Amino acid sequence: MKKLLASAALIIGVLASSSALAAEKTVTLAVQNMNCASCPYTVKASLEAVPGVSRVTVSYEAKTATVTFDDGKTGVKALTAATTNAGYPSVPKG
Repeated sequence: MKKLLASAALIIGVLASSSALAAEKTVTLAVQNMNCASCPYTVKASLEAVPGVSRVTVSYEAKTATVTFDDGKTGVKALTAATTNAGYPSVPKG
C-alpha cells in the first residue's frame, strides 16, 4: 500500500511540475502580405485557432501581430506556421 501511495504521489508531483513549468509568454511577429485593412482579421483568426493562445493583437500599420500564449501548449513555431498557412508568412520580430 505504501508503494502505491508513493507512486501516486510521484505521478502527481511530475504532472504538477510540468504544469508549473508552463508559462504565459508574449511574442511579436513581423507579418508579411498584409496589404489591405481586412488582412489583420484573417491573421488574428489564424492565431486564435492555435491551442494555447489567449490574446492576439494585430496592427495593419506596423505589420505585426502580438500574441500571448501558454508555452506549455504551443510555441512560436506553431504561431508562425498558422499565419503562413493563412497566406501571411511571419517571423519573430527582433
